[in-house]
Amino acid sequence: MTTQDSAALADHGIRRREKRDWKGWAFVGPFMVVFALVFLTPLAYALYLSFFQEKLIGGTAFVGFDNYVRALTDPQFWEAFGRVVLFLVVQVPIMLVLALAAALALDSARLRGASFFRILIFLPYAVPAVVAVLMWGYIYGDQFGLTSNFNDLLGSDLITPFAREWILVSIGNIVTWQFVGYNMLIFYSSLKTIPTDMYEAASLDGAGAWRTIFSIKIPNVRGALVIATIFSIIGSFQLFNEPNILRPLAPNVITTYFTPNMYAYNLSFAGQQFNYAATIAIIMGVITAVIAYVVQLRGSKSEVR
Repeated sequence: MTTQDSAALADHGIRRREKRDWKGWAFVGPFMVVFALVFLTPLAYALYLSFFQEKLIGGTAFVGFDNYVRALTDPQFWEAFGRVVLFLVVQVPIMLVLALAAALALDSARLRGASFFRILIFLPYAVPAVVAVLMWGYIYGDQFGLTSNFNDLLGSDLITPFAREWILVSIGNIVTWQFVGYNMLIFYSSLKTIPTDMYEAASLDGAGAWRTIFSIKIPNVRGALVIATIFSIIGSFQLFNEPNILRPLAPNVITTYFTPNMYAYNLSFAGQQFNYAATIAIIMGVITAVIAYVVQLRGSKSEVR
């Protein structure tokens, strides 16, 4: 083959690659446009707003990182942040353990009516979030509903879901009720991908049910557990619907800065402090992304080991 032939083939290959690239962009292009409009543009605009302040004299002025300094020294922000961290540390492990236990029970051949129980556990996730909170708000109400009736029956205020010391537990119960089924489905799907050869080998080695669970099933759902943990962390830092809807029932307990998302929302729509609200949102986004990345990184290292 001559040099000219090689050069011609190389040019032909380059033209073919360029043609394939354009076809690929034709498929990816619509998604990239939508992604830029609904994600990148609002994110860029929020970042832009965070560098400005609305002044009484002079209108909007560029202030650099002043809003970030204010946020990092804001006791209300840190109180809200500490509250969602406490919520995350307590509620997420309980929810994931319950979801994993449900998935293991459904995967077990000993459970009769597994399909019925699978639908029953997943059903709360199908209930719209607002409807679920309103339903539980009626159950929790100390002046009406099931809690009030039960306390009247006992003749004392034994159950107080809206008390300051119990409000996080009450909200955690709602979130757990809603999302156990969702996480259960993630774990159950992962369990169904385990090769049957592993179970047969374990049976030949004389492994019992508990040994099979801890030596085969749980190690093989580690990836699903990492994903569920990341989703749960993100959901905890985004906590908004439950406390915001329950606030009229417990106005003295659930404040406007009960969670960072509620704080940003009320700063923006009630206090007209759009720039500072954008700053709070950016900070929470960065914190959530960093923690989720650390969890994913540690999960990946555990899988390699």
